[in-house]
Amino acid sequence: MTAESSDRRRRTPEQRRARADRILDAAAELVVRWGYDKTTLDDVSRHAHVAKGTIYLHWKSREALFTALLRRERVLMLEAVRLCTAGRAEPVGGLVRRLALEMLRRPLLKALLLGDGEVLGALLRHKRTSPEAAEAMSTAFAAYLGVLREHGLVRSDLTPAEQQNVMATAFYGFFHAPALPGPFHLDIERRADLLAETVQRTLGSGRPVTPESAAQVAEATARYLDRALEIARRKLEESL
Repeated sequence: MTAESSDRRRRTPEQRRARADRILDAAAELVVRWGYDKTTLDDVSRHAHVAKGTIYLHWKSREALFTALLRRERVLMLEAVRLCTAGRAEPVGGLVRRLALEMLRRPLLKALLLGDGEVLGALLRHKRTSPEAAEAMSTAFAAYLGVLREHGLVRSDLTPAEQQNVMATAFYGFFHAPALPGPFHLDIERRADLLAETVQRTLGSGRPVTPESAAQVAEATARYLDRALEIARRKLEESL
């Protein structure tokens, strides 16, 4: 009997997942502190209080471990946004604000978005979003925008492709723009407010969400985030 088969016989799926999460927690703390290139599996095993061989029961390589970590971060981010938007009819600016703020709370996702080699190092050369997942995410967001369009809440003179390009430019620009010094400095909450206002003024129609349309918009918001979570969770399960 191999060590892996013995481990599977002794532990329940819940116990194995709890141990994997403990290892990922340790990896997250170390890679934020030292960077991917300087974080070894020996470091992770010591910090997680498991044998190095135990890590190999979950992942075949160091790269696979850290890929799982990034995928888990994306799931946690989307779960947090889904929770705080439950039952809310989010205008497009408000939804973008929530996504931006939650991503900022997760330094590894921010590093991935910015292509930060100091944090993620060589992992950036291997970590790529699959075209299928990216297209599915864009399709889900387009469906959300479509409901807003039906209710006159976004501009109808822009095509869905133009709307998504505007939103992506503002969102990525928010993360890439450097913090200004001295009297020009703004805290992150205020910058996120301005991001939301920029997106809303650019894409919104100027009409408020009416009580008649609120339920449909709330449902569209939930559908988009549920679809995003479905994709993110599937990718994470492939890594565990």
